Amino acid sequence: MDLNAVRTFVAAADAGQFQEAAAALSITQQAVSKRIATLEKDLDVRLFTRTARGAQLTIDGQAFLPHARELLRVAERADASVRPGRRALRVDVVARRIAPAGLLQDFHRMHPDTELDLVTLDADVTAAIAAVEAGTIDATFHAVPRHQHLPTAISTARVIDEPHQLLVGPHHPLANAHTVTPSQLAGHRIWMPGLPSRGEVADYYAELTTTFGFTIDALGPVFAKEALLDEIADSSDLATLIGEGSQYLWPDSYDLRRIPLRNPTPVYPMSLIWREDNPHPALITLRGYLDSRRAAVPDTGVWTPTWTQRTPPLPPSDRQ
Repeated sequence: MDLNAVRTFVAAADAGQFQEAAAALSITQQAVSKRIATLEKDLDVRLFTRTARGAQLTIDGQAFLPHARELLRVAERADASVRPGRRALRVDVVARRIAPAGLLQDFHRMHPDTELDLVTLDADVTAAIAAVEAGTIDATFHAVPRHQHLPTAISTARVIDEPHQLLVGPHHPLANAHTVTPSQLAGHRIWMPGLPSRGEVADYYAELTTTFGFTIDALGPVFAKEALLDEIADSSDLATLIGEGSQYLWPDSYDLRRIPLRNPTPVYPMSLIWREDNPHPALITLRGYLDSRRAAVPDTGVWTPTWTQRTPPLPPSDRQ
């Protein structure tokens, strides 16, 4: 069905005259008549009857009008879903309680008119890059190892350096410590059920534990995060590692403690990954915002994995 003809039909129905519909659409009255005639032929019905007062809808025209309006609304939504600047910016935040999700929430507070579509892909960095390259998403957050293959169209910029914290219950031996060194974790049960066995996250924790001589227990069923917090709250030996920017809520009765890791501070490096040729205006704004929010991490007192890809900050011309 010709959407121009449908649009002309609606304009004529609203105006009640072909001449006024022609003026509203910036076309000739002859063009209006021709489009209406074509639509009537396609539908095999009369939509208007000519009267001295103008054009009056027939019974079939009245029946078709609400559907014609819906057709135009659907067409508008379809157009907006793919047109840069009109559709929402689709960003993979990996998980909804970690640092990228928090940063996107802050970004939205500062730019409330920017429409965002936040998703959580179950993917490692390679699969996430493929999704960006394919256009499934506009951007994603992942650690990017030096050896990671990057297609020509893909760009990255390191935007998050997230320190780690130890999360323990009130009965844990380290519960009253102000800070803990990574080496002090040796001999303690660090429980992270569901920790990936491969990919950049697995590589990060493998190097972290090897460097500082502790182990991570990844066994056990993976329930909701609340179940893990409940176990830790009642335990005198369980602990877990979380990012400084992770947002978890628990009852006051749990009395959980978030203890910073220091000397050195393990930092998980995350980069924004996007297609350089993506024209969505909100992507440029987001990149500038993330670069302005990135805190400078000193070279001393910080531990990052040896495979970290150090990408430069966004150039000033890309910031808003």
